Amino acid sequence: MAKGQDLTTGPISGHFRTLAIPMAIGMVFTTLYNVVDTFYAGMLSTDAQAGLAVSFQVFFVMVAFGFGLNSAMSALVGKALGEKRGGQAKRIACQGISYAVIASVILGIAGYLVGPALLALISAPGAYRDAGEAYYFVLLLAVPGFIVAFGANGILGAEGDMKSMQRAQIAAFFVNLVLNPLLIFGIPGVWGGIGFNGIALSTVISQTGVMVYILMQVMKSDIMADAQELVFAPRAKWIWEITQQAIPTAFTMMVMMIAGFVVQYFLKEFNGSAVAAYGIGLRVEQLILLPGFGLTGALLPIVAQNYGAQNFDRVREAVAFCCKAGVALMFAGSLVLWVAAPYLMAIFSADPEVIRIGAQYLRVDGFILPVYIVLFAMNSFLQALQKPIWTLWIGIFRQGIGVLLFIWLFVRVFEMGTLGVWLGIAVSVTLGLIMSLIVSAWVARDKIGGIRA
Repeated sequence: MAKGQDLTTGPISGHFRTLAIPMAIGMVFTTLYNVVDTFYAGMLSTDAQAGLAVSFQVFFVMVAFGFGLNSAMSALVGKALGEKRGGQAKRIACQGISYAVIASVILGIAGYLVGPALLALISAPGAYRDAGEAYYFVLLLAVPGFIVAFGANGILGAEGDMKSMQRAQIAAFFVNLVLNPLLIFGIPGVWGGIGFNGIALSTVISQTGVMVYILMQVMKSDIMADAQELVFAPRAKWIWEITQQAIPTAFTMMVMMIAGFVVQYFLKEFNGSAVAAYGIGLRVEQLILLPGFGLTGALLPIVAQNYGAQNFDRVREAVAFCCKAGVALMFAGSLVLWVAAPYLMAIFSADPEVIRIGAQYLRVDGFILPVYIVLFAMNSFLQALQKPIWTLWIGIFRQGIGVLLFIWLFVRVFEMGTLGVWLGIAVSVTLGLIMSLIVSAWVARDKIGGIRA
């Protein structure tokens, strides 16, 4: 049986090591998973890489709900565990699984209906849009695999189990590594493969496997061992509670994707190389951000359990530790991006224009890596205190209004080309952090008597 952790006692730094390291390792393999997709798409053509970038951008609008559900389950179940209410934690967990199944069906249908229109919005007619659309319709079959797995993982994360998802992500990476060339190119003399869509089918198969494994781990966990009966039939009370927590975070992620649409909209006027460069650059950026993602992801269950136990000093200590360690790590990451950007891009593309534009993006983005980490830490803090609505408003300001306004200003008014796109992102992220710090301090005064340790 998977054993949970009591995060309300013991050294805070020790809990971060226990939770953040498995999470970061798992994310390394998730990002490498995406890198494999990008690499094989590059073997086919620049159009295939651009099609991959725009189709996954649309697909992620649906997957964003999985992130919201993950945060909701981690916050709600974690608080119940901190209050030592095992029966309630089990009821929330059961309802969360049912919620994820229903949501995945609804979102899959919605994605089928509106996906092509979104693809048309962020891509120009031609080969890369056609490739992206065909890829997208296969990828839709992976919606349940992502959403149910994310929701179930929030349950595990609430009790401090980050290793189950780590194992699943490692396994999925190796499955994807084998299936990608097999499904794309086939077996010589036996089967010709299905080309670019093989990347999407590989994702469907591997992520469905992740979902099955994570659900099995939930059913074996300490939470499900409580004497309280299993109640999977949807109950209005808990569905509403989960919705209140999940929707703001999901919408925050969707707003982030809308920001991606804005970026793609401006980039498409520069050609397919700019779109491909952005898609590759995002993958590289994710690799550098992984240690920070691990820290900020670990912050949520630590704060949730201690908030439930009313250990407010430990909440403040956890937030301070996360920010300090994250900023230190990201300064090192910034140096890597500034020095190695063109070489990192060259791993995935031989197109000089793709390499040039992607290196330009990574070097600008390198300056704001520490800003990203503190912003993510504040989001985790607000989610754990069950105030995710503020992450939505901050996201709308930062990724909706800010990205559109500043990219338009730098590209259309100052005519700075692709550099203007990257500078617009940087300015909006920085202003978003300022807003986030102000809101977090205000919420902390009301909930825990202040945010400073």
